[in-house]
Amino acid sequence: MKRFARHIIAALCVAASWLNAGAVEYNYEKLNYEIVYQWGMIWKHAADASLSIRKTPDGYYSQLVGKTRSWADKIYTVRDTIKCTMKDNKAPLKYEKLTHEKNYHARDVINFTYNYSHTSATCTRYREGRQPSSIQLSAKCQAYDMVSVFYMLRDLNFAQMTTSKPITTIIFSGKEKEQLTIRFKGKKNVKLRDGSKHESYLITFKFTQEGGKKSSDDIDAYISTDAHRTPLLLVGKLPVGEVKCYYKN
Repeated sequence: MKRFARHIIAALCVAASWLNAGAVEYNYEKLNYEIVYQWGMIWKHAADASLSIRKTPDGYYSQLVGKTRSWADKIYTVRDTIKCTMKDNKAPLKYEKLTHEKNYHARDVINFTYNYSHTSATCTRYREGRQPSSIQLSAKCQAYDMVSVFYMLRDLNFAQMTTSKPITTIIFSGKEKEQLTIRFKGKKNVKLRDGSKHESYLITFKFTQEGGKKSSDDIDAYISTDAHRTPLLLVGKLPVGEVKCYYKN
């Protein structure tokens, strides 16, 4: 379940990468989402999330914040924050995740270094009452974290994408190295919680570990076809039901 939640976060970040086609410079931007769980005919607005970015003197700072609503706090409290520092070219320098899930508290930090086209990272995990533990990850390409991958994909242009050619990249997450495969599936109509209907592009996210084993079920993302390229809806399967992330204007 934790792995799947992490993948929903990544998909939300990546989906937001299509807000505009072409190279993008940011001063400040914030996107808000409502996270809804569906079990059969039962729908519950369980959590909220916001994704923001601002320009800094040395590059960019992005933050993703997620929290459960008051009724869900009584069952399982979640207060998660992800922070990402990037260069001017959006390559990640530091990723930090602060986890507060019920009685569980943790902090994961990834520091990136580069050698030509190779990426290396020191991943350190902090847990209450334990000594920090670290591992090294590497990739023979530019690698990303769960937030910075959003900005890497920002320049993609749907008009040039086809359903037959997927896009792949490498993500470092906590102590894991995963491949993210993004596949374009054409145009679809989507309805939001406020009743509004929108034409959208449908893309699917697939996460796999080394060796090709799937890390979780695929996640579908619906992106508006207008100039804003707003991520409108993300849908992921759960062992029972679905989780849906709706854009909130």
